[in-house]
Amino acid sequence: MPLIVVTTSPRVAPGLLSRRAWQVLEEGPVRTASAGHPHLPHLAEAGVAVEVVTPDPAALVREAAAGTVVWLEADEALMRAVGHAALALDEPPVIEVVPGSYDLPGARLLDLVGVMDRLRTDCPWDARQTHESLVPYLLEEAYEVLETIEAGDYPALREELGDLLLQVVFHARVARERPGGFDVDDVADGIVSKLVRRHPHVFAGVRVEGAEEVGDNWEAIKAAERAAKNGGDAGSALDGVPTGQPALSLAAQLIRRAERAGAPGELLTAPSTETAPSGGAVLSGGDGGDLGARLFALVRQAHEAGADPEAALRAAARAYRDRVRAWETGGSSGA
Repeated sequence: MPLIVVTTSPRVAPGLLSRRAWQVLEEGPVRTASAGHPHLPHLAEAGVAVEVVTPDPAALVREAAAGTVVWLEADEALMRAVGHAALALDEPPVIEVVPGSYDLPGARLLDLVGVMDRLRTDCPWDARQTHESLVPYLLEEAYEVLETIEAGDYPALREELGDLLLQVVFHARVARERPGGFDVDDVADGIVSKLVRRHPHVFAGVRVEGAEEVGDNWEAIKAAERAAKNGGDAGSALDGVPTGQPALSLAAQLIRRAERAGAPGELLTAPSTETAPSGGAVLSGGDGGDLGARLFALVRQAHEAGADPEAALRAAARAYRDRVRAWETGGSSGA
């Protein structure tokens, strides 16, 4: 006769069990070591009697050898002890594990939310953080993700993505405490709604011929969203571009946005009458003139060549770093 162990996921609502799990639980007898098991009220409501006992692996396998026993939730230590006890019998019982509920993809995110709640409540450092104090960590983690991708270090990428994800959950937890704030579910709801809305070719049956048409639809939907927010005024295609990002990536993003909006190419070159924000040198789109204009021209050239100027400069900086390190250790400069 078997010993049937029913397992459940703490990330699935109590009472939601597989058909096979309900069948074996109803047949019983059912034992558990947890008096506070979250499924007990639901089992009682369904008329399933559960006896709370102190685990005795040897007694459990002897009983199962004589007749069916259903055990609700066994941890790894108990299962190991049950296995050793069963091997000691001449005719050990069959041990069957019946999953009562399974984790869905993304279920471990619930654990992260729970851990963040605990840290915010019980850790003095986490409890005093604000959106403003967390900004350096958000930027640092984003750059560390970028570094692992550029290095092709995918095991490290997994860890760094976790660190970046923590920052998102952390900010959502801080926001929850403000009057009229939001929580991580609101954050997830917002991005899910946006992705569904901007991918009608996936979720609404719209036909597209390729990635270029997907991009055109995306821009048209964004323009409609801006108009809805601004009382019919579609605003600028450059709305939402964060000016606080590094200057090279800012210039590259502005060029991409303007190009997608159909801005004329001559706007890429500054007029000779335009002055720098500081009132300094005159901007020029040629090889001479203001340094900022020359840098912008290089960004434009990189865009036209299909290159990422930020990544290119970072690669050159890393190469220089390696040459300096080689020089420091007495090796070749690599020049």
